Amino acid sequence: MGWLQFLSTATVVALAPCVSGLLAFPGAEGFGRNAIGGRTGSVYHVTNLADSGAGSFRDAVAKANRIVVFDVGGTINITDRVVVSKNIYIAGQTAPGGGITVYGNGLSWSNANDAIVRYVRLRMGKSGDSGKDGITIADGQNMIFDHVSATWGRDETFSINGDVTNVTIQDTIIGQGLDTHSCGGLMQTDGGISLFRNLYIDNKTRNPKVKGVNDFQNNVVYNWGDGGGYIAGDSDGQSYANIINNYFISGPSTGVTAFTRGNANFHGYVSNNFYDSNKNGVLDGTALCAKTSCYSDMDIVPTKFAYPGPGTPRSPQDAVPYVLAHVGATYPSRDGVDRRLVAEVQSWGTAGQLISDERAGPMFGPGYVAGGARPADSDDDGIPDAWELAHGLDPRDPGDAMRIGASGYANIEVYVNSLVPTS
Repeated sequence: MGWLQFLSTATVVALAPCVSGLLAFPGAEGFGRNAIGGRTGSVYHVTNLADSGAGSFRDAVAKANRIVVFDVGGTINITDRVVVSKNIYIAGQTAPGGGITVYGNGLSWSNANDAIVRYVRLRMGKSGDSGKDGITIADGQNMIFDHVSATWGRDETFSINGDVTNVTIQDTIIGQGLDTHSCGGLMQTDGGISLFRNLYIDNKTRNPKVKGVNDFQNNVVYNWGDGGGYIAGDSDGQSYANIINNYFISGPSTGVTAFTRGNANFHGYVSNNFYDSNKNGVLDGTALCAKTSCYSDMDIVPTKFAYPGPGTPRSPQDAVPYVLAHVGATYPSRDGVDRRLVAEVQSWGTAGQLISDERAGPMFGPGYVAGGARPADSDDDGIPDAWELAHGLDPRDPGDAMRIGASGYANIEVYVNSLVPTS
């Protein structure tokens, strides 16, 4: 495929119209920025931490077109994998106490079109299904994952591989894929994936492995193993990727350079990516040269692909403190797992490890997540009374939560989006 032909293809993908021009939420960016979620459906309350049954998280995502709010905080222990339906907005930021963790097996968003997933911890673990991913997407379109903490996948931790179009993963931790595989994940589709301000940490390989159309900006990659950091295609298929303003930091497990396994089929626009390889306890990396000697044997192209990028691009030096302060499920608070992972990065090369069992040291499982109580909500519509009164709604009218306002969002979306900062 010639240069002009593949540039045209990539641009068409990036500019393909979505069903709705409205952002999934204020601060949504990239290919998946227009996901609709459950805007035209109903509100579902998660009222308990049970694995299944009425009021459970599993039941909440089993039927399409819902905005899922949490009346409880804590850890939901699951035995079987959870399959998410279409048009689901998982509003983890509504969970009281210490927020919400789903632990024990993986989740599938395959064919879960128009998904919005925010502020949840999804931790698979060794008891999950062997050979399965922590998060997997094999087909579907228009999805955005924002401030998610994904860890402990048995195959990949967060993997997209198949007929998938318009996905964003932003401000998310993808970490500690379990040995012996220990993978961050595949990001392989011609339909467009945006990866902005994420933290890949303690994965032996695939941090990520990219093939197809991909926009990789302002990410931090720490302590990859001998399998490789960013894997550039390693494929006969064609790839068209932006790789801009990222910071790669070697850790105790790192034995290979940041970029590996590129070839002439991987067409990469590279700009201002930093690499700190010395593991000396100081963040003192330097910019990688824009040559194949720094980026494996990819085809380095001179022009950035016209993909929908981040609204506020940051230098690699500014991206590191921003990512470490904001990445993952930070609202209502970070849990002990994420605090430990961030602290590893802040050792600047001296701390971190690959793990095979999250229940053993140094992690000792998902830890305790406090419950808490939901605010008063007289009409049980998912919007607290105080907020409804302050914004001209009726706390005795359950119908006003899903009413679409002048902004184009349902009233409950305005509420749940107001709980957290705009990225």
